[in-house]
Amino acid sequence: MGTRLEVLRVFKTLHRTRTAVFKDDHRALTAARLKINEEFRKNKNETSEDNIKKMIQMSTSVETVLRQTVLQVEHVGENELLLRPRESLLLENVPYCDQPRKKS
Repeated sequence: MGTRLEVLRVFKTLHRTRTAVFKDDHRALTAARLKINEEFRKNKNETSEDNIKKMIQMSTSVETVLRQTVLQVEHVGENELLLRPRESLLLENVPYCDQPRKKS
């Protein structure tokens, strides 16, 4: 795949992840959009293939961190917070077992 296409793919993936992670939080959506666009604009004249590959890898890592670790929390009272986890962050709560489970 061409380097330009890879850069555009990572750019689109970051923006899709941003909309999923910061859903209904307009301030965070705007801040993330501005930061993503700023970083890509800042490096748009880079010509070194090695540097471009490193930046693509860094962008992919950032997207993974956003998708896997960021949670939305909202203040609903003076001492109350509302946690809004995405479906992809919820894990099955399985008790520890010494014997491996049989796959069905």
